[in-house]
Amino acid sequence: VQLQACGGGLVQAGGSLRLSCAASGRSFSSYAIAWFRQAPGKERDFVAAVSWSGSITHYADSVKGRFTISRDKRKNTVYLQMNNLRPEDTAVYYCAAKSTSRDTYYNDARGYDYWGQGTQVTVSS
Repeated sequence: VQLQACGGGLVQAGGSLRLSCAASGRSFSSYAIAWFRQAPGKERDFVAAVSWSGSITHYADSVKGRFTISRDKRKNTVYLQMNNLRPEDTAVYYCAAKSTSRDTYYNDARGYDYWGQGTQVTVSS
């Protein structure tokens, strides 16, 4: 599976962005998907995850109520809608895919099999 993340950019605090993670090579349908982010000098942190059915989602406390993860199986794409962005959301955002038979989410980066190249999100104050 190849993952292509896009949609990042520069936005003012309070603004919105929608990230996309498109898969190629094979269907996304049996993969749990997550977004992680890494700010300069910091570790890669979990942001949000969705199960392969799309029915189960999970968020980091720092983004709960502001970010929404969703997936479109027909388009083989997962989205991260980010609203009310804050300067502390500035980071490179990565999408990741994990092959699984369980319809659940995973928030540990070590369990993911495939990673996209990352897209920069910069939030100015």
